Amino acid sequence: MNPAQIHRAAELLSRSRLDGSTIDELPDSCRPVNETEAYLIQDDLHECLRRTKFGRVAGHKIGCTTSVMQDFLNIRNPCAGGVFASTAQNVEGIFEHEGYRHVGVECEIAVRLGAPLDSRGGSHNANSVAGAVAQVMPAIEIVDDRYDNYASLGAPTLIADDFFDAGCVLGDPVRDWRLLDLASIAGYMRINGIEVGRGRGGDIMGHPFTALAWLANLFVQRGKVLAPGEFILLGSVVETKWVQMGDKVEIDIEGLGRAQAQFP
Repeated sequence: MNPAQIHRAAELLSRSRLDGSTIDELPDSCRPVNETEAYLIQDDLHECLRRTKFGRVAGHKIGCTTSVMQDFLNIRNPCAGGVFASTAQNVEGIFEHEGYRHVGVECEIAVRLGAPLDSRGGSHNANSVAGAVAQVMPAIEIVDDRYDNYASLGAPTLIADDFFDAGCVLGDPVRDWRLLDLASIAGYMRINGIEVGRGRGGDIMGHPFTALAWLANLFVQRGKVLAPGEFILLGSVVETKWVQMGDKVEIDIEGLGRAQAQFP
């Protein structure tokens, strides 16, 4: 794709995000055919939306890092997206249900970086990224199915549009996370007090930090850096749950605590 095609795709996705219109398919002339093109469009989309109510990207999400989500979406590899500061809330989030086309929630483990993850030291792995993690926290990712039929679009178009991301709720940060076995801790989701799913940290690529290493390596390959202060949603241990107006969502991750989201 040339720069004009990339920008055209980003403009169309930006318009959809701003006016709430659904996305059928991007035109053939600017539809990404691989993930390299998809991430270039995503970069341009972030720049388009930065000048609007969305503002800057403050964090990142990684989708399809667990078998439950790979099966749910029929996509077998991790996919990354940006999270805008304006869409992130803390501990107890409130999201107007009518502001989304088809809103859902996911139960996640998140981290906040205290040091950059760059190309120094070579390829990253779960052990090498640990030193950059300042905080670990429970998180609810807010996702929005903005599409007529997402299953027909393919991963590149979904990646270009931040892979369903629509915001998040970050729980209270845990700084002594090294006392926890992050692969073993269990996470639970309840909607209106009823448990709707559970999983373990190890469901995320064997260890949550393996997902972080994957994203760090992707950024290095693209000439980018995960920066101190940024947060990363590492993947959902529970299949996406679509919510109705009035629902109250709670997640609880052992050793990390709780977060909740309400949809009036």
